[in-house]
Amino acid sequence: MSTVSLRRDHELIEKVIKAMESTVQLLKDGKQIPESILMPVIDFTKNFTDVCHHSKEEKSLFPALEQAGLPSNMGPIAMMLIDHQRSREIGTEMEESAKKYLTSGDSSKLIFNMQQYVEHITEHLWKENNRLFMMAEARLQYVSEKVNTELNEIEKSKLDILGKTREHYEQLAENLTKDVYQQES
Repeated sequence: MSTVSLRRDHELIEKVIKAMESTVQLLKDGKQIPESILMPVIDFTKNFTDVCHHSKEEKSLFPALEQAGLPSNMGPIAMMLIDHQRSREIGTEMEESAKKYLTSGDSSKLIFNMQQYVEHITEHLWKENNRLFMMAEARLQYVSEKVNTELNEIEKSKLDILGKTREHYEQLAENLTKDVYQQES
């Protein structure tokens, strides 16, 4: 299947989204969230979700689908590109509100931005998992090995530029889950 690598990314992203949901609840309950939790969330959303994962889709999956007859200026690809841009915008706003929270303690904007990001990414992943990836698997079945190779190369290249590895982000997701759980206790 041409979407194996992307589905693995989604599982990792969903793990961080769950930690973000818990973080939002903790903030609503008036708990202080340390920088050691907030900044890894920002790092993950900016670098893994956007730089790595979205690049894999934009530089490999979408062009392959376009070659297979799916237009990129309308329909599912165009919608995914709009979603990617929106997630970047929310991510930037979330980073700014996290920095403000860490200096002022005011969590209202951070709560809003994190909720917005969680809702947006949850909906986006659903559309990809249940619509786009099904189309991709049907249309790209004869080139799936080529697409998989490209996806893995893009991931490695993007993470190399960041000086990070997939294992780093997998560990980050695990640590966030544990750290947020400890905050809840």
